[in-house]
Amino acid sequence: MKKLWKLCMCTIAAVACLAMAGCGSKDDGKEVSIGYFNNVTHPQALYMKSQKTLENSLGKDINVKWTAFNAGPAEVEALFSGDIDIGYIGPVPAVSANVKSKGDVVILSGSSTGGAILVKRPEADIESVDQLDGKNVAIPQIGNTQHLSLLKLLSDNSLKPVTEGGTVTVSAVANADVANMMERGDIDAALVPEPWGATLLKDGAELLMDYDEIYMDGAYNVAVVVVRKEFMEKNPEIVEKFLAEHQAATDKINEDKENALTIINEELKSATGKALGEDIISESFERIGVSTELNRESVLDFANISKEQDFIKELPDEKTLFTD
Repeated sequence: MKKLWKLCMCTIAAVACLAMAGCGSKDDGKEVSIGYFNNVTHPQALYMKSQKTLENSLGKDINVKWTAFNAGPAEVEALFSGDIDIGYIGPVPAVSANVKSKGDVVILSGSSTGGAILVKRPEADIESVDQLDGKNVAIPQIGNTQHLSLLKLLSDNSLKPVTEGGTVTVSAVANADVANMMERGDIDAALVPEPWGATLLKDGAELLMDYDEIYMDGAYNVAVVVVRKEFMEKNPEIVEKFLAEHQAATDKINEDKENALTIINEELKSATGKALGEDIISESFERIGVSTELNRESVLDFANISKEQDFIKELPDEKTLFTD
């Protein structure tokens, strides 16, 4: 019995050692975990995942794990826990992650720009932003990029949301529910990202402001790439190869858009079970800029609005927000 007990204990110890080795494999550069959304505003992630370009670049000794998220806060939590190392995410949650982590999550690159429009229901008596006075406007999520863009638009037109003593009701509505709420007259207008903008227009909504009228002529970042600082410092070669493939995917999308959109749409279908209509994805990318360039001014502007709205308690240190 003693021999059997010793054998069991040795086996348990061996398994524990293997488990510990597995837990430490990411720090040893054996795995890289990447977060993204199954959304057209994260086009490089969809393209790279479909074509396995990063896997091919890193080689068989490094495992690449892709994890899809539905909202920025969940991805931020995954960054904090170390479940993902690199993430495609909106600039607003990216700023929040940087502030809350005391600079441990940093912005690595740009990904996409613009890609959002302001639409109205046909019956709504609205011809300009200043006529949103007394109206109900939908955004996808409180505190996200479209919400902050709307707040800036309201401020620029001397309007405020009801929550600040103003006259504009701002409602968080899931993108998939906007059309039905417009049809019922529950909301008057909506500031939504693609492909929902193109979808709403096809369903009868009317364009109030195009992507290049929302903010900074549409050159603001709607998605960026972030990285855990610890992972970047321990695995500079992996991050360097990731950036090279991120740039290559950007170039492919811009140089051969028709083929790239087919690949992206097939990946969306594989992941979600449903592809976008060819007309919808094509129109969406007329409003989405695909670029690794980082518009720091837009990111810092979003940081200021986030601070004003108490979404973050302090402004980020610019030296620790960006990687260079």
